[in-house]
Amino acid sequence: MQQPKSLKVAAVLAFAASLWCAPPLQAQEGSGGLAWSKDPTSHCEFVAPLSLTAGPTYWTGACPGNKASGPGMLRRRDGDRAGPAFYGEMRAGVPVIGVIDDEGYRVGRFKAGDIGGDAELDPQVRLDAFRAAAKAAREVSGRYAGQGNAASSRHYETIAKQLDMQIE
Repeated sequence: MQQPKSLKVAAVLAFAASLWCAPPLQAQEGSGGLAWSKDPTSHCEFVAPLSLTAGPTYWTGACPGNKASGPGMLRRRDGDRAGPAFYGEMRAGVPVIGVIDDEGYRVGRFKAGDIGGDAELDPQVRLDAFRAAAKAAREVSGRYAGQGNAASSRHYETIAKQLDMQIE
């Protein structure tokens, strides 16, 4: 028995609406329950640390296999206003170690969805996190220099120096 055309149209519209209403930038990883996001411009995929809070987040760094990898920066933005940033090491889209800069530093390894959740941080982990963050800021600086954006390149080189000062 054939369904009326209106039922078929309604089913197609309901399916399309379910896709449209689903959160477009988030998916759940089966094993770890991590929330995946996409850079709104490059569509590079990554897991943003919880401390960056929800909203448009951009990746500046390498993106092999469409996953943020290596040293780089995740930066929250609200329109033209820059928000907190994660500087550090990513592996296959997941943060490994680094620093979140949000009017102070949150430092450490990625654990339980965030950076630096340990109450008593091992001094070596702290040093490693700041080293990874400084390397990442230099990577970002170099990317901007390569694009001919001298002002942004200088800005991120300054951030790298500030992160280096936390090591000494």
